[in-house]
Amino acid sequence: MIPRILVFALLLGVVSQSCFADAVRPILVKVVVIAMFEVGKDTGDTPGELQYWVERDHLDQVYPMPDAYHPVRMNSQGEMAILTGAGTAHGAATVMAVGLDPRFDFSHAFWIVAGIAGGNPNRISLGSAAWAHYVVDGDLGYEIDSREVPADWTTGYIPLRKTRPFELPATPPDGQLFELDGALTEWAFKISRDTPLPDNDVLKAARFSFDGAAAQKPPFVTVGDTMSSSTFWHGKLNDTWANQWVSYFTAGKGQFTTTGMEDTGTLQSLKFLAAAGRVDWHRILVLRTVSNYDQQPRGMTAPESLAHQRIGTYSAYLPSLEAAYRVGHSVVDALLRQWPRYPLDPNGQDHSDPSGRLTKPQ
Repeated sequence: MIPRILVFALLLGVVSQSCFADAVRPILVKVVVIAMFEVGKDTGDTPGELQYWVERDHLDQVYPMPDAYHPVRMNSQGEMAILTGAGTAHGAATVMAVGLDPRFDFSHAFWIVAGIAGGNPNRISLGSAAWAHYVVDGDLGYEIDSREVPADWTTGYIPLRKTRPFELPATPPDGQLFELDGALTEWAFKISRDTPLPDNDVLKAARFSFDGAAAQKPPFVTVGDTMSSSTFWHGKLNDTWANQWVSYFTAGKGQFTTTGMEDTGTLQSLKFLAAAGRVDWHRILVLRTVSNYDQQPRGMTAPESLAHQRIGTYSAYLPSLEAAYRVGHSVVDALLRQWPRYPLDPNGQDHSDPSGRLTKPQ
């Protein structure tokens, strides 16, 4: 007969091992909201992209991140929000640091970029929201001062490894073009397309002075692609270039709709993390909402217009923050409410294989 004290010791060891395993088990993250800038504090003052998520979704648990731009915040439902800092470098570094943190399990997490942007008035209006299928980098390339380009060139921007603007065939180098999961993007659009977005006399007055097929429309939700560059460019001529640049690298399939400053850096890190089995590339969404048009209104020069483009003074600053939260939250809420259906994605597909490796980007 085994002595009672030995039995007790064995049971104590089993319990201790179980408790230790529980203590080191990573936190399951279901949804990650990616914001890019904040004006001041996370709560209680003039809002940036993070504040509404923290206040309204009760993201009260704070995890220090000394290797990233800002601590991450979570609630008890598995929703996380991170703040990357402005520009592609900040976006890449912060997302990589968070994605590799052993405290968190991102294996089935959905990632949603939710930020404000400049808008192309031919495709979107102030305060509107666009889910991107394609994200194109606007920094990678050669540049010649426009005063020195040949007379038959429309721009001084040249694709890498090419000798003239928009030279065919387009061969985007790694990091130039990101194509997101089209089925997931369409699902997010269908979930959110009827989200009521604020409109008021101030917005109506702001859009009155702009031309463009969509410029005068009240805020709406759409699918439209984004240009990402750390350079904050502005003006009608640059808008023309951006339309051509996005079309060129997407073989005519992409439609330039919004312009932001971080998304290619964010997506590059997520692509590497997917290759390492840390995240699922098919669970990434990019949502941009329009705080300002990317060009000058009638009766104003591009430099005069650019002088007004500052955080907090954009013509649709608060409406665009509200749209980012409302539209983005409609998708976050759907994911969290229906979580027992997952790790299947919203279209019923399971991206993991029997070995447990996550689907990698192509």
